[in-house]
Amino acid sequence: MISKAYIKKFMIRFLIINMIYFMVKLTINHDTYPNDTLVDPPAMFYYFSAFFLLMLSWETNDWLIRSKLKAGLDKSLDVSNGIKILGINLLIILPTAALIYYLAIFELDQICKIDADDPWLRFRIDFFRAAVLGFAAILFNMFYYALKQKKELENTMNKLKKEAMTSKYKSLKNQISPHFLFNSLNTLTSLMYEDRDLASDFVSRLASCYRYILDNREEDLVSLEKELNFLDSFIFMMNVRHEGALSITTDILVNPKEYLIPTLSLQMLVENALKHNYFSKEKPLEISIFSLGQKSIVTQNNLHVRKQKEESTKLGLKNIKKRYSFYTNQKVQVETENGYFKVDIPLISKAISEIPIVKVS
Repeated sequence: MISKAYIKKFMIRFLIINMIYFMVKLTINHDTYPNDTLVDPPAMFYYFSAFFLLMLSWETNDWLIRSKLKAGLDKSLDVSNGIKILGINLLIILPTAALIYYLAIFELDQICKIDADDPWLRFRIDFFRAAVLGFAAILFNMFYYALKQKKELENTMNKLKKEAMTSKYKSLKNQISPHFLFNSLNTLTSLMYEDRDLASDFVSRLASCYRYILDNREEDLVSLEKELNFLDSFIFMMNVRHEGALSITTDILVNPKEYLIPTLSLQMLVENALKHNYFSKEKPLEISIFSLGQKSIVTQNNLHVRKQKEESTKLGLKNIKKRYSFYTNQKVQVETENGYFKVDIPLISKAISEIPIVKVS
């Protein structure tokens, strides 16, 4: 079934072809062709040949672009691809145009009635005109496609940016929630009667956590060093709160100053493990955070899945994936195997400043 978009495209091209044809007609020397009209055999031949060649140029160009993008790893039309497509397009159009005009002038002259004192000169003029128009049509089509692609990329980037900003503020809002503060203060109240020195350390760590959150509330990316320092305070607080029922270890072998990470992403993964798993002193929850070469950081925990009243929405993981999609094409990997839940998040080079823009020519 022919789509409305294709019909619209066809009608626009039909109008362009007619405009080009009548503009060419106006350039013809009517003293040389005194009997030239719009409906005589030569006029009909030139009209339909122009229509066929221009439509062939456009349709072939559309097909080549779609085929190239479908075969490639990205959805871009760069300079290299554009030159290849143009070359293949011309290899199809030019011999076709030469064949049409050769047959019309030399073999079918009784039908087309192209009266020329010098047939070879007529052939060269017609062929050159067809080549120029075909070349212009192909370039125009590729330029139009590139502009359309650039607009789509800009819209996608703006959408991702909005989603990243929304995710960031939702993340920060969740961490400063009254529930989090209430649990921390409740733990602190107990510590004040049991161990005042530990209570003092707990207050310092709590203040450090909130200082980090407030200082980086406008930043979606922070250095891995800052995130690990914050995580250290957060782990201290969780160990105190869940004494004996929780074990969180870190083993980061990369230089944390050289990499960036979405703000609060590691803390969110730890919170995710605490939220969805049952743990006690008899069955502690073991969370490991370690680097995998210089490519990523893995957060892994053993599974004691808590029975949920409602099915998990997995908003925390969706949040992290959306934020990563704005800065890199590397994927956040989530796996469940051998009794462990594992999340692999990419390390982002410190050199990055914004999302990579796909090449557009």
